[in-house]
Amino acid sequence: MKIITWNCNRAFRKKFHRLTDLEADLLIIQECENPDKPGNEYNQYREWAGDYLWHGTNQNMGLGIFSKNGTHIKRLRWPDDGLQFFLACAVNDTFNLVGVWTKGAASHAYIGQLWKYLQINKDKLTANNSVICGDFNSNAFWDKKRRDWNHSDVVQELAQIRMVSHYHHYHGLEHGQENLPTMFLLKNPEKPYHLDYAFTSEELLPGTNEFIIGEPSLWMSLSDHMPLTFTVTE
Repeated sequence: MKIITWNCNRAFRKKFHRLTDLEADLLIIQECENPDKPGNEYNQYREWAGDYLWHGTNQNMGLGIFSKNGTHIKRLRWPDDGLQFFLACAVNDTFNLVGVWTKGAASHAYIGQLWKYLQINKDKLTANNSVICGDFNSNAFWDKKRRDWNHSDVVQELAQIRMVSHYHHYHGLEHGQENLPTMFLLKNPEKPYHLDYAFTSEELLPGTNEFIIGEPSLWMSLSDHMPLTFTVTE
């Protein structure tokens, strides 16, 4: 199964067609509009969205999961205690998927949001093979030792339930040592960061490296984040 996660940098109704040729079975899109938003300018987007899930506090900018090619998704009502943003679903009744777009907060900002989400839902992730992917807004080089949580703590928590990062697994790299960026701040090629991730249960890892970070020359005009394309075995 081919999966794409992408922070589209808003206005997804004008950009979704760029993903069509990639023929993904699942797309996890951050900063997208709710396809159910009224208006003729959303008609084509609404038709393309098909079977989808969406979560957000602003109809113009939330987190969406879109299924294609006969893939079936069912929303899982996992508690999130108001954390922003997490969207969980069952995929073809064979594995769980959690779409992620971490945001700032007065406490536990960005990766701290995911750390807290794991404290609430880790038992559910262990009950079935799982995928967690999206814009984490985080990297190990920002770790702060005096916190109870940081990026490396989240990686360790996921490792305890046998979930690993596709990129780091296939490239043999530690977190914080990434040599390919997923984001360019304000679309500036001189400000590269690796902030987007796809973690999967070890049982879902394919035998070959099927992890692709979008080429900046093709995507930076649309977003400061590059799409990640990866595969899992069901």
